[in-house]
Amino acid sequence: MAEGLARKLLGPRITVQSAGSEPSRVNPYAIEVMAEVGIDIRAHSSKSVETIDPTTVDTVITLCAEEVCPAFLGKARRLHWPINDPASKDPTLSREEMLARFRTARDQIQERLAGLAALLDAKPA
Repeated sequence: MAEGLARKLLGPRITVQSAGSEPSRVNPYAIEVMAEVGIDIRAHSSKSVETIDPTTVDTVITLCAEEVCPAFLGKARRLHWPINDPASKDPTLSREEMLARFRTARDQIQERLAGLAALLDAKPA
């Protein structure tokens, strides 16, 4: 979700790369809630932080809250936005509860990225 939102909000002015500590697949709930805001992430893939060349990165944003944050080596500026992982293996959560969790995470990420975009726009070229 973060990659899709960052590409939309930050556009061509920066290169966006997204990765995590335990890549698997793009969650179907993430695909659904992103479609609600007009962003198609069906073609996205879950990538490992180990696949990112640290020399190509200026800023790292970690979104982990309670889970383990991926380690990223390099000299990049680091921002930490503790956002709860909406994915859950709890079988008692209904579809609507899962969608609500993903919408909350999406909206929190979008709010933070909008703030970052405003800072970038205010910065002289």
